[in-house]
Amino acid sequence: MHVLIVNNTAIPALKYGGTERVIWWLGKALVKAGHQVSYLVAPGSSCPFADVYPFDPSQPFNQQVPKDKGIDIIHLNHGVNETPLLPHLMTMHGNMNEQIPLPVNTVFVSRNHAERFCSESFVCNGIDPDDYGDPALDTVRSYIHFLGDAAWRVKNVQGAIDVSRKAKWPLHVIGGHRFNFNQGIRLTFDTHVHFHGMKGGDEKNHILRHSAAMLFPVRWHEPFGLAITESLYFGCPVFGTPYGSLTEIVTKDVGYLSASKNELAEALQHIDQYDRKRCHERVMDQFTATHMMQQYLQKYEIVLNGHTLNHHPPVLKEIQDEKFLPFRD
Repeated sequence: MHVLIVNNTAIPALKYGGTERVIWWLGKALVKAGHQVSYLVAPGSSCPFADVYPFDPSQPFNQQVPKDKGIDIIHLNHGVNETPLLPHLMTMHGNMNEQIPLPVNTVFVSRNHAERFCSESFVCNGIDPDDYGDPALDTVRSYIHFLGDAAWRVKNVQGAIDVSRKAKWPLHVIGGHRFNFNQGIRLTFDTHVHFHGMKGGDEKNHILRHSAAMLFPVRWHEPFGLAITESLYFGCPVFGTPYGSLTEIVTKDVGYLSASKNELAEALQHIDQYDRKRCHERVMDQFTATHMMQQYLQKYEIVLNGHTLNHHPPVLKEIQDEKFLPFRD
């Protein structure tokens, strides 16, 4: 089939950009499986395995869909300004805190994500192992890491710093800077913390290959979190909070979940009990781009056969009143 993948940002993503990498990996996996893929994405994009068309959110959407290209289904990754004329579905990648009905053919990115919107329709994000290479499971590991946009307060880099200090582990932060204007001018004095800024590709992979574990004490319901599966791929057990997708991705054999700083710090004293090979296998068994592609093909077939992915338009089950989910000592 011919799939048109739509997003309002540019591809490829060179550093930060979860959705951009997901749709790249999905398209690549579809092409490998014998399907045709085109992208309708922000100007400046390029792709060696698919045709790319520029997306302009100010123009009517259906006028921008390539004509006479034999497109079978449109895969949206954000809302558009009119209902597509062709069969379509939409993946919701983030969170919202409003009880506004979503399109009936909405797909979520984890079971927890779907359940919070009264839905059972989800496809977990999958990574492309080709982008990560050798996980080097036998390398010496001398620090732990935080991976995410540290300027985003729900990611809770300060909580990670506090826990790593309690556990007496050096912490490497990928995705943030020691001096941060985005959090009301924050300067981190802790000398046990090393800030790498935004890193991608080989630079990020090198840091992960030498990390003993990931510290990820998020204070929101993480929709999926590529950082989790990337870390597991490199044999890093994940120590985080029991929110969102973490409860289904981080099983007891590959990590530890708690909303307590002290409990996470104590658990970090026992990193050696986790098998790096098992952490790696957790991803390879369930969270690769091939797994994701196969599950989306099932969704495409349902839509093409005239059925809907949800019995009713998904809507948020419960408004969250607190700005941040609990994280205690």
